[in-house]
Amino acid sequence: MTIRLIGFDPGLRNTGWGVIETQGNRLSHVGDGIVTTDAALPLADRLVQLHDGLVGIIEQFHPDEAAVEETFVNKNAASTLKLGQARAISLLVPALGGLKVFEYSPNLIKKTVVGGGHAAKQQIQMMVKTLLPGAELKSADAADALAVAICHAHHRDSVQTRAALATAAAAGGAVR
Repeated sequence: MTIRLIGFDPGLRNTGWGVIETQGNRLSHVGDGIVTTDAALPLADRLVQLHDGLVGIIEQFHPDEAAVEETFVNKNAASTLKLGQARAISLLVPALGGLKVFEYSPNLIKKTVVGGGHAAKQQIQMMVKTLLPGAELKSADAADALAVAICHAHHRDSVQTRAALATAAAAGGAVR
């Protein structure tokens, strides 16, 4: 059975997205890109741009499940707050579309894709291209989003994820 997964690398300026398909252990690239917001607009309008862009991606690619990178805390509290608001949109849009939404830490994503939890962006991009032959990455943010989707593909069948799926199905909410 083929399952289509979408990964999001949230950001207020650029939110990366990546869509893959998985059939057993086989992964294939479907699409990737970024949703960009206009920095000259007020925050609320930028969040609407992000929302509308992600809705369009979900409608275009019809994924079965979504995965979102968890927020890491910056030294700048204002930046962390804005990232959290963009991340909330990245969680909300697929959930409103009826998708199960999973969250993964940056270290788990790097460990899954590269083998080490503190991998550099270049290492992630190289491994994403290796794991998804033919993928022409639109940006580093898109590569990170594909890494999120790859991480989900590798972890979605774990016992913990199956239990979370059952709980989410009963509650109709996001999976942590």
